[in-house]
Amino acid sequence: MTITYSCISNGRVILAELALTGGSYQDAVSSVLKLVLLKAEKKTSARIGSYVYHTLLIDGITFLCATDNPLDVILPSAFLDEVSRIYSENPLMFQEPFPPSNATATDFQELLGKCMMKYNQSQGEFMISSLKSQVTDVKNSMSQNIDKMLKREEKLNTLIDRTDNLQVATKAFQKTTTKTSKKMWWKNYKIIIIISSIFVIIIIILLSTNVIPV
Repeated sequence: MTITYSCISNGRVILAELALTGGSYQDAVSSVLKLVLLKAEKKTSARIGSYVYHTLLIDGITFLCATDNPLDVILPSAFLDEVSRIYSENPLMFQEPFPPSNATATDFQELLGKCMMKYNQSQGEFMISSLKSQVTDVKNSMSQNIDKMLKREEKLNTLIDRTDNLQVATKAFQKTTTKTSKKMWWKNYKIIIIISSIFVIIIIILLSTNVIPV
């Protein structure tokens, strides 16, 4: 991927621009800047002709670059972030709200050229660095998910243990209740037998003494 054109604009007024290849970008850039003002979104991208135009809108200032690869969005985004950072750190650009002096414009043309060459030449290293960063993010995310799963499993095991303990306690209570019921039944049975025996003995005594006539 190659960054072939870049510019900085205030609204639709271009403050500084630089093209590394021949051709006319003015019509396409004008359309893209109009789109940026209409959408008012921080980041936009549009494909016009052979190029993809990426923009970054910050406080009314639009940072724009054109690339020849429609699939790569990481490197253009990093390029625009760096240009916007350098722009915000340079007080000269804030002295005039519209086209700055030729000297300032020339300075920022040189700045754009350095940044474009930097990202064009080091895009392989940048992509590797970005991929490493993405892999690290994925690893961290997976690690966090595994930790969450382990914690959930630990809680589940604790819940299962509590359930097992409750079942054991329930069975023990049932056994105790059954034994107690049997003991009470046998005790009541003995009492009934004793009372019945006493009653029979009393009847026999009463009959033998003629208290109760035969």
